[in-house]
Amino acid sequence: MYPPPRLIFWETTAGCNLRCIHCRRVTIADQLTPQDLTTEEAFRLIDQIAEMGRPVFVLSGGEPLFRPDILDIARYATDAGLPVALATNGTLIDDALAGEIKAHGVKRVSISFDGADAATHDAFRGLPGSFDAAVSGFQALRRVGLPVQINTTVAKHNEAQLEAVLQLAIDLDAVGLHLFLLVPVGCGVKIAEEQMINAQQYERVLNWLYDKEQSEPQLQLKATCAPHYFRVMRQRRAEERRRGVQHDLPASHHRQLHGHPHGQMHAATKGCLAGTGVCFVSHRGEVFPCGYLPVEAGNVRRQHFGDIWQGSTLFTELRNPDLLGGKCGICQFKNLCSGCRARAYGTVGDYMAEEPFCAYDPVTRTVQAE
Repeated sequence: MYPPPRLIFWETTAGCNLRCIHCRRVTIADQLTPQDLTTEEAFRLIDQIAEMGRPVFVLSGGEPLFRPDILDIARYATDAGLPVALATNGTLIDDALAGEIKAHGVKRVSISFDGADAATHDAFRGLPGSFDAAVSGFQALRRVGLPVQINTTVAKHNEAQLEAVLQLAIDLDAVGLHLFLLVPVGCGVKIAEEQMINAQQYERVLNWLYDKEQSEPQLQLKATCAPHYFRVMRQRRAEERRRGVQHDLPASHHRQLHGHPHGQMHAATKGCLAGTGVCFVSHRGEVFPCGYLPVEAGNVRRQHFGDIWQGSTLFTELRNPDLLGGKCGICQFKNLCSGCRARAYGTVGDYMAEEPFCAYDPVTRTVQAE
């Protein structure tokens, strides 16, 4: 039996009040859609997940707070023993709703900021005032004592603002800052050529993140859709040992942070986890390896979630690093990193192809210069 997933992201609805230019959805509705799983279907999914283990259950979207039953679903999942997180744009949250979110068992909330100021964020999010509304929602959640992390999609429009985004996270008393490296899928395909940073820029961002993990230990930092960060981390630590420098392993690299109530929500121990440690359930019940890899492994409206997780051919392939192609297949870090399977699929249509935005050459064991 393959171990149960560590995180399951459920797209509660396709409905959203924003028009983010990088959204994974090709079409975005401003209302609930008839394809969304019903409350009863959501409860059944939760029951099936709870039969397998206790993965973190992330209520995502769209905008999950569009669903009138979302807090009932959060409570049901909490009562089933699942740690529940909420991924929201934050614009709909006031003090009263923040209190309800906490009362219904949500353990952690993430709010997306795609720039350090209103002009940058609002342009990317497609709604004037969304930055200030997100800040207000963030502060309301902190006032009721909920831990909140910032999610930031890194692209050309905000690469130069990472220091300011980090300061924003500190100023808002965030528990973490998660950087998402843009994947060309959904609406992201349309902006990929204009907005995606290149492999060398990725390398600089990931090295910046490593440095900040050492200097900002109070903040949980994590790179998402950038599995080569684990190769960068391994290389940097090896170089430091050669120079006689020894750092404690950052908190983000421990599977369980003993004594830390939110460690399970954050822990990361290897690169790409698509179909191996995480999966994504769409608002229509489709099960994907992650939210950025639109290849279906099954559908919970027709199959038991556990059967999909254990028996899908797609997941079986993703769990075998010996099937990786190109330079990923010969890389000495392939078991640690695996490359972003979604970015490979979005770029060349093959989810086992090499990571197209990695500057490392495993033959020469050097980072390729621009």
